[in-house]
Amino acid sequence: MPKVSAPTVGTLSEFGLIARITKLVPSADGRLVLGIGDDCAAFRQNSEKLLLVTCDIQLEGRHFLKERIAAKELGLRCAAVNLSDIAAMGGAPLYAVVSLGLPPQTSASWVDGLYAGLRESLSRFDASVIGGNITSSDMLIIDITLLGEVAESEMLRRSTAKSGQAILVTGHLGASAMGRLALDRKLRPSKSLAPLVKAHRTPMPRVAEGRVIAASRLATAMIDVSDGLAGDLGHICEMSNVGASLDASSLPISPQTLSVARSLNLDPLHVALHGGEDYELLFTCPKEHAQSLASRIRRETGTPVAVIGETTAAKGIVLKRPGGKRQPIEPKAWDHFAKQPAKRKAS
Repeated sequence: MPKVSAPTVGTLSEFGLIARITKLVPSADGRLVLGIGDDCAAFRQNSEKLLLVTCDIQLEGRHFLKERIAAKELGLRCAAVNLSDIAAMGGAPLYAVVSLGLPPQTSASWVDGLYAGLRESLSRFDASVIGGNITSSDMLIIDITLLGEVAESEMLRRSTAKSGQAILVTGHLGASAMGRLALDRKLRPSKSLAPLVKAHRTPMPRVAEGRVIAASRLATAMIDVSDGLAGDLGHICEMSNVGASLDASSLPISPQTLSVARSLNLDPLHVALHGGEDYELLFTCPKEHAQSLASRIRRETGTPVAVIGETTAAKGIVLKRPGGKRQPIEPKAWDHFAKQPAKRKAS
């Protein structure tokens, strides 16, 4: 029997690939009037809510290395990056459109895996893929636009924090950065490294947590931690015209992150402050409601929440270290156009 080659996107043709992708995504909810196959998708919008729109592009070699991440993991990751933006507004995700740039030699099964990850991640929050675009490219490009919705009275912004309010964050900080570093340095797999690598490859967007925070109507500002705690807190401070004081002993750093960082002679606090890609939610609320809101989020989602400091009238971010020393923190955030190593790579 002659050997049959596995199909590639080049051999399938654009429309053959579109037909294949159509079978990979489930039917959307009853609000969808037109999905994949027409010039546009169309859905009925609830006029009582605001429409949220976010987009993110992932480039091979810049954001990920194909040989170091499975297609499904990449799908999970790409969806999570967009879902996290919707979560940061307190919204609920609805529909995604996915544009792909694919080298012709890309195997069709790789595309199947990518969409399996996208489908799994989006369906956790009742969202779905309803369209997109495909083109030939010299490198892999995954560009997703995600639509969501939120009641106007519940939408959270970066610009509405007030001086003297508590600063809170979900989950743990620095795990993704340590997972990325472990992969870059090709550290031997271990029980300590496994959750860190997972946090980097397939982060879990805090959509449910964002909805609880928004529904409480106690939070005053929110952002997702994609560029590092210091950088993203800096965005809130700049846009809200406040400063911040952080308590080093309150920063939630997992035992695994602490262990691996110390084994590599790295300062865990630096990793937590500047590592990035945690995709946790960073938010503010009046001090008198901080503990009750944190308890509510944990009770309803299972996710821990830490009170890590407070906003101040004085500008700038200050870190209070054990012993009382106060250290100014530069609110550095990831800049795609700065002259720096391309560290934003999935494995």
